[in-house]
Order: sequence, then structure tokens, then C-alpha cells
Amino acid sequence: MALRVIGAGLPRTGTESLRFALERLLGGRCAHMRTLPGHPFDCGPGWRLALEGGTPDWDALLEGYVAGVDWPVGLFWRELAGHWPDALVVLSGRDSTEEWLESLFTTVVPAARAGVAPERVGGHDLQLMMRRFAGTVDWDDRAVLGAAYDRWMAEVRATAPAGRLVEWPTGAGWEPLCDALDLPVPDEPFPWTNRRQDWRA
Repeated sequence: MALRVIGAGLPRTGTESLRFALERLLGGRCAHMRTLPGHPFDCGPGWRLALEGGTPDWDALLEGYVAGVDWPVGLFWRELAGHWPDALVVLSGRDSTEEWLESLFTTVVPAARAGVAPERVGGHDLQLMMRRFAGTVDWDDRAVLGAAYDRWMAEVRATAPAGRLVEWPTGAGWEPLCDALDLPVPDEPFPWTNRRQDWRA
């Protein structure tokens, strides 16, 4: 099964809402960190191979999915866009870098910190993802992650294949997706989910 949509956006940019929206629009499953049984610390051998610099069997790794968003998919959007040359690349983003950092440091960063605690036994895939994104082992720093966010957004915009990039600012709803996929806008509310207060709960 070929992916029709590849999410290049980062965690905490509405990716779980995108997941549910794309499943509604495309009538199939959308890969997301939460669809992995061992998330976020154990993403499975295929993703670990990719995170460690190898090349997994993308068809096998994403078998049964029509789209993919969030990490680990988004970290490999270039490879996936090359593998599925007809797929759209959706770049989700927040209104500002600072807004993204506030969300990230309330949700993902505490989980990543817990993953490196000395007493923790188990996978370290979330740490591998943070290192890959930040470009350094010293990822637990607002300035480092803020610079990485700005760099990531600029690089996706500059290098996504011509005519395939769809920008989806958090809060944009159905319209940008439906326009790009040439589908009617559903007569139902957009499935907003995974808000910051949901993590606290």
C-alpha cells in the first residue's frame, strides 16, 4: 500500500489531530507515534534501524498505512517522499517557535528526560529521536531545540519536492488538506485532540 500523505511536521504541531483527520479523509490508517505498541521508548527494530543510520524496508515498516505523521515518520520525510513520489508532504507548524517550545517542554521533554533516568530499564528510541532532531546529544535546552525547530521548518520548505508541499498551521482545520487531496470538506467538526491539558490529565 502506498502512502498518500507524509507528515514532515514535528510533535506538538497538531499531529494527532492530523492523524484522525487523514484517517477520516483517506479511509485508512495513519501512522503516528501512538500507533506503535512500545511508544515512545521502543519504536521497534525497523524504526531503530533507521534511527541508527540504516535503511529499513519502508514498505514493510509502513504496511497497512495510507499516511504517516508525527515522529518517527516525520524524521524520515525525505526518504519516504523519495520512496513514494506521489505522496503529499504536509508540514504542520505552530504560530511561533516559542509557542511550540512551551508545548514541547510541558509534554514531550519531561517524557524524554524520564527516558534517560539512571533507574530506567528499556528502550531509548525517544532519546535517539531527540538527538537526531537537535543534531546533538545536548538536546535538553530551549535554545538548542528552538534553533532546531526554525532550521527544520526552513529546510522542509526549501527542499520539499515542487508541487507536493502542503503547509498546515496548527488550527487550520479541514480546508488545506481537502484542497490538496481534492476531497470535499466533511460536514463535521475537525477532530482536535491531544491538547496540552490532555497530557496533564
